[in-house]
Amino acid sequence: VQTVESGGGLVEPGGSLKVSCVASANFFSDYTMGWYRQAPGKQREFVARITSAGITNYADSAKGRFTISRDNAKKTVNLQMNSLKPEDTAVYYCNTAPSTVWDWGQGTQVTVSS
Repeated sequence: VQTVESGGGLVEPGGSLKVSCVASANFFSDYTMGWYRQAPGKQREFVARITSAGITNYADSAKGRFTISRDNAKKTVNLQMNSLKPEDTAVYYCNTAPSTVWDWGQGTQVTVSS
């Protein structure tokens, strides 16, 4: 399975950004999907996930600011990020959740800086 992440960029603190991921998986709708991120010098960490039924779960750092959604017809999972902080700077990836069973894509860089 291949994933292609997009939508990253440079945004000022307090700004918003939406990143998206398209997966080539068959039966995409059956998977719980997650967003993860890796900041420079740090391990990759969980950000948010959404089940096939649309139930969502967020890391404490994302609660109240980020919203995960999915479009099964387009095999896409999205992450709307609001009130961005410099500490949100990272490469963002999608994969299955809670266990990551696919190869990692290239990710999309999100940089929060003034």
